[in-house]
Amino acid sequence: MSPISVCIVDDHTLFRNGLRLLLNASSEVQVIAEAENGREYLRMLEKTIPDVTLMDIEMPGMNGIETAAQAIKLIPHLRIITLSMYGEEEYYVKMIDAGAKGFILKNSDISEVLAAIRAVYEGGTYFSQDLLLNVVKNIRSGKLPATSDTHLSEREIEILQKICQGYSNQEIADQLNISKRTVDKHRSNLLEKTGSKNTANLVIYALKHKLVEF
Repeated sequence: MSPISVCIVDDHTLFRNGLRLLLNASSEVQVIAEAENGREYLRMLEKTIPDVTLMDIEMPGMNGIETAAQAIKLIPHLRIITLSMYGEEEYYVKMIDAGAKGFILKNSDISEVLAAIRAVYEGGTYFSQDLLLNVVKNIRSGKLPATSDTHLSEREIEILQKICQGYSNQEIADQLNISKRTVDKHRSNLLEKTGSKNTANLVIYALKHKLVEF
C-alpha cells in the first residue's frame, strides 16, 4: 500500500524541516511537498495534489483560513488539517467554514499527528482533545457567542450544552431528571441531525453553528 502523501504549509522553516523528518520516518506517510505561505501552496496545487495537507493558521500574506477556502474551492476533495497553537481558538470556526477536517496542536506528539492524518485520509475528522477542552473553556467564559437554532429542539440543545461541557449520558440524565435511555436517544438524534460521527464532531458542530449557551 502506498504511503499517504502529505504537504506541510507553514512559514517557519525549522518547524517544517522537523515535522518532515518525523513524518518521513513513518512508513505510512511521505511528505511530497512544502509551502511557506498560502500563495505558494495554491501555485503548488496546479502541479501536485497531496492526500492530506497540514496547514498553519497564521501565515504572512495569506493566512490559513483564506488559503483553505480558496484551495477547497478549486479542489473540493482536499483534506486539510489545521496546525494550531493555544490562543488561536477564535479561528477554529472560521477554519471549519473554510473546509478544514481537523485541528492538532503544533506541539503534539508525532503519534497524534499520524493518527490525525490517518483519520482524515480515511474520510473522517480529527480534533485534538486538548484543543476541544480549551474551546469549551472559552465558551464557558463567554469569549465565543452562542445562539439557538430551530433545527434542534430545546431539549436537544440543552443536552448538547451538557455534552459540550463533558458530562456523560448518565450524568446528564441525573441533572435533567430523565432516564439514561432518553439521553442515549437524544444523543443519537443529535449525531444524525448534525451529521456528526462522534462527540468531538458534535462539539465542533455546536461551535460552528453557535448552538450552545453556557
